[in-house]
Amino acid sequence: MNRFEKILNLRNEAQLEYGGGDFRIVVPGDYVRCAVTDVPIPLEELRYWSVDLQEAYSSAEVSLKRYLEVRSAAEKA
Repeated sequence: MNRFEKILNLRNEAQLEYGGGDFRIVVPGDYVRCAVTDVPIPLEELRYWSVDLQEAYSSAEVSLKRYLEVRSAAEKA
């Protein structure tokens, strides 16, 4: 458990299936981790994710960063 989890009183990591506008809880929990920063995101604060990559993001800025990375990698391929 890291300091964010202690501060926010987060106990169990959830597993989600991300859809276009909502998500489905596959394994119940209190939070998911940002795919880029590894910061825990309480489910009630989760706003950004990728349906294609099935990843959660901690902010719009992080989401955009990941999108640009994936797009750049795809263009090089």
